[in-house]
Amino acid sequence: MDEEEVWDDLCNIPADPPVMREICGNCKRPQIVCWCIALPSERLHPRSNIILLQHPAEEKRCLRTAPMLQLGLAENKCLIFKGKKFPQPRHENLEKILNQPNTILLYPSKTAIDINDLVNHNDSYNLVLLDGTWPQAKAIYASSPTLHNIRQVKLITSSVSSYIIRTQPTEGCLSTLETAAEALSQLEKDQKYKELIKPLHKLCQYQLDNGAVTHQSKEFLLKTRTYPKLIGKRLSKLLRSTSDTASLID
Repeated sequence: MDEEEVWDDLCNIPADPPVMREICGNCKRPQIVCWCIALPSERLHPRSNIILLQHPAEEKRCLRTAPMLQLGLAENKCLIFKGKKFPQPRHENLEKILNQPNTILLYPSKTAIDINDLVNHNDSYNLVLLDGTWPQAKAIYASSPTLHNIRQVKLITSSVSSYIIRTQPTEGCLSTLETAAEALSQLEKDQKYKELIKPLHKLCQYQLDNGAVTHQSKEFLLKTRTYPKLIGKRLSKLLRSTSDTASLID
């Protein structure tokens, strides 16, 4: 291609900017893939508050469930703090929240009790969730000594994740959205919080309609000898340690 042809090509480039897809002002996703229609007709107002400690890498994911949770609950009922270590000076009011006696951490440690064994289900709690992959959640916990002093709870549930377009480590893993919905349902003895999961159903259905496929967990693929990759010692240990755990964060 000679210089004249190059200039001809440059001159034919449109001066106007490309047409951008319309963005939903609520979920900030393109209108064509917006899931807001599946949100509860009225934002749910639980007694308890959800406190998400979100790993920075989670914010970069395009198929996140935390925004569904935040938009499905009443304003300020789901607070999100970002970082790899908590609390930090930039996390306004977080240290105060973490030190309150009604704060509980959903984390499957050896000392965690069944969330149903809390003394009074009529109380309100600050329910802390670690939002990230399981290795990210473990790293946040390890680097945040304040979290070690919080009363820890776990979920005992037979629920299976609806997040079928994403590979989970084990069969019992739930997304952040599903974990929060299940926890609120058990804390407040009210199944209406399962409505929070409907946007996830819509998201997955859209993806499946446009070429995505359903994913089995790594645990299932390993058991059936269909996992396509070799696994390291860390994943092998994780699968063994979580085989009896009902739920983990995505």
